[in-house]
Amino acid sequence: MSRHDFVDCVRRCRPAVVPSLLMCDFANLEDELRRLEAADVRLLHLDVMDGHFVPNLTYGLPIVEAIDRTTSLPLDVHLMISNPAKYVQRFVEAGADQVTVHIEADDPIEQVLQQIRAAGAAAGLALNPPTPLAKIEPLLPLCDTVLVMSVMPGFGGQAFNPVALQKLKTLNEQRDAEGPLLEVDGGINDETIGPAVESGADLLVVGSAIFRHHDYGEQVARLSRLARQHHVAQR
Repeated sequence: MSRHDFVDCVRRCRPAVVPSLLMCDFANLEDELRRLEAADVRLLHLDVMDGHFVPNLTYGLPIVEAIDRTTSLPLDVHLMISNPAKYVQRFVEAGADQVTVHIEADDPIEQVLQQIRAAGAAAGLALNPPTPLAKIEPLLPLCDTVLVMSVMPGFGGQAFNPVALQKLKTLNEQRDAEGPLLEVDGGINDETIGPAVESGADLLVVGSAIFRHHDYGEQVARLSRLARQHHVAQR
């Protein structure tokens, strides 16, 4: 999927509940993907952690490649790594339709965003809860998506930090119709999904609120319904 196709796909289905595979059962990965497909999700969020940028290790290129071979769903690959410039091209080749990097990473992020787009993928830029919006504002023209972290990255199951809501509101007020998509990640559940959508979130990354339940379809449907209710209310 091209960068433009990815963005168009998200614009058509927003607000979208996006399962984060961090908490799925990797011993039964194909079955997990089939259950998510049956739940009618529109894309998947993959968290890549290096044990350096964040204090945890997850998975890398082979898992992204395996997921891409197994499903036709678009892949939103979130690189929580120190030197993303070294790996962007390889993750796009592995199947990433969007690659998101952190403003807090070591590499020159303007160049990395350009590198992502040159590779044909949508470019996402993430910022952690303590990072002010002023730090990313000069880079917004290079962003297809801005990922506002509502937890410190590294581990699933954390509580939602409401500092993300003000950032989403500000970004939403500043963007025009062609502005970047807004994504939020961390602590999204039945209680927090409404305020996130009201604040402008288009993509809602959900982990434990889906994977800790037996019926993924029921959970995705409930969260999607809540998101649409709040999305309609703000229009």
